[in-house]
Amino acid sequence: QVQLVESGGGLVQAGGSLRLSCAASGRAFSSWRMGWFRQAPGKGREFVAAIWSGGTTYYADSVKGRFTMSRDNARNTVYLQMNSLKPEDTAIYFCARNSGSRYYNVAIGYDYWGQGTQVTVSS
Repeated sequence: QVQLVESGGGLVQAGGSLRLSCAASGRAFSSWRMGWFRQAPGKGREFVAAIWSGGTTYYADSVKGRFTMSRDNARNTVYLQMNSLKPEDTAIYFCARNSGSRYYNVAIGYDYWGQGTQVTVSS
């Protein structure tokens, strides 16, 4: 049984930082490919970042240089460090497990999702 639980969201001023966590349950977490997506009101789910089992990371152009995704296999947890936040980063942030798809930036490539955590950036 795979479960993903996000935490760390909140309200922050523009220019501030937040660190999101995603705690996973299930076997062989270290082999999982993981991703972060976000969904703003009235918009579709948007890729943010992904990390492969070997530690390779991928980022959306809109967050490159500001966000950093990492993983701690001993804690079965992935993180998203978000710096220099902008009002347009406001969204619900979801972590997800890749199903084995080579496509890291599309939601259809992920089979398990967390419930999401709200991030609100005020101007």
